Amino acid sequence: MPSFTAEQSRLITVSVALLATVTIAAALSYTRDIMVPFVLAVFVSYLVTPLVDLLQDRLRLPRLIGVFVALVVALGLIVLLVLLISTSVRGLLASADVYQQKLSDFVARAATLLDRFGVDLGQRNVSEAVKQLPLARLARQTLGTVVNLVTKAGLITLFVIYLVAARRPTERSEMSAEIDTKVRRYLATKVATSAATGLLVGTILWMFGLDLALVFGITAFLLNFVPSIGSVVATLLPLPVALVQFDSLWPIVGVIALPGAVQMAIGNGVEPLVMGEGLDLHPITILLALMFWGLLWGVPGMLMAAPITAVLRLVLAKLAITAPVGEMLAGRWPHGAAATRPA
Repeated sequence: MPSFTAEQSRLITVSVALLATVTIAAALSYTRDIMVPFVLAVFVSYLVTPLVDLLQDRLRLPRLIGVFVALVVALGLIVLLVLLISTSVRGLLASADVYQQKLSDFVARAATLLDRFGVDLGQRNVSEAVKQLPLARLARQTLGTVVNLVTKAGLITLFVIYLVAARRPTERSEMSAEIDTKVRRYLATKVATSAATGLLVGTILWMFGLDLALVFGITAFLLNFVPSIGSVVATLLPLPVALVQFDSLWPIVGVIALPGAVQMAIGNGVEPLVMGEGLDLHPITILLALMFWGLLWGVPGMLMAAPITAVLRLVLAKLAITAPVGEMLAGRWPHGAAATRPA
């Protein structure tokens, strides 16, 4: 057997790890139609299992009945969310032509104002581009995405039934218990804070009389699951509609500033207070995870990127050979790494 130096062994290990990562990523991308519903079902089971345990331990119900009741509650919430999204998209679809015309008129007024002062910013090209915006087609595609999600709800439900029914309260390893606790706390906190964010944002926009307030409230709820970037996008989304709808400045400022304040208060105040140390991921790690899982699985991948990456970090941190990678994902330089670096 040939002997390798420590540097050669490290290089071989890193190369094999990279090849394995690329292979696994290709497999996950190829099997996305099955893996996305399965991973969603795993996260739903994290939220449903405590209710099943409560019904079984406190009310002394048989586990099968507890599973049935918990699934009915979960499915009811999912159906309600799908109905709200469908209603919002249909409203957007019905008003797409009207808003496109309003947006064209707004751009035309801005172009006239710029022409009056002799400023040329390519406003004519912008006006033509706005007239050709496929708003109706985008709305139909969004509605198609919702319908596709509904068709996969049966597969997700089947996975959840097996995951919850097969779970038994046995002795678990330290790593398994830590993953279970952190992921469940993250998901429960995120669902609660996202619901509060969507409700408050939708209510504020409705009080301002902004059109499509329900659409933006649902969007704020969904985008709150995307760390860092989601809240910024949700805050800025109502701006084009506000610019078209309102003639004065203050309503436009209000529909951006107040929802932005809600996003900051919940994201930077309530969530860290309830979640504690959270998922222990560096912001750069979260950003890279959003791009990676979004590339593999699209929007569902971005929604699940943070908890998936957190689970990987916990597993890597518990294994001696991959512990430095787990520390780096948390934004900490591995202990002893500085001593081994070349001068």
